[in-house]
Amino acid sequence: MKPLTAEWIQKAEEDFAGAVQLQRQTVSPLPNLICFHCQQCAEKYLKARLYEAGIDFPKTHDLWSLLKLVLPVEPLWELARSSLRLLNEYSINFRYPGDTATPEDAQLTVTHCTSFRRLARQSLGLDDGPGAHPEFRVREKPAQYRTRRVRTKRKT
Repeated sequence: MKPLTAEWIQKAEEDFAGAVQLQRQTVSPLPNLICFHCQQCAEKYLKARLYEAGIDFPKTHDLWSLLKLVLPVEPLWELARSSLRLLNEYSINFRYPGDTATPEDAQLTVTHCTSFRRLARQSLGLDDGPGAHPEFRVREKPAQYRTRRVRTKRKT
């Protein structure tokens, strides 16, 4: 992997980690910022793959134009078109007055970002087993499950 590709990935992971951490906040989770970081994560993964393939790309935040450039080397990324369409809306729209993201928007963008991130990481060879490339792994909070004991009445 080229050193600059690794830097793009590191920046994408920082955006993803920021979005996930903000989403976990129960008080004031900042949905506008979550949506922006999700878009940024996808943008940086697209640019990482383009850079790794030696494909020049313009300075843009438009995920669609970046996707068109990457499809010749990653045709399976066509599957991410709908996710990228949704994420594309968050590069500018919610950063300025006029539109505001809701907590539901934030949840949806994290879901779509996570899906695209998984695809991008697999394409870049980053999800090839436990402990591989620890510098690009995001520590996710383990799920906490509470079990409730159900008491039944005994027949006498």
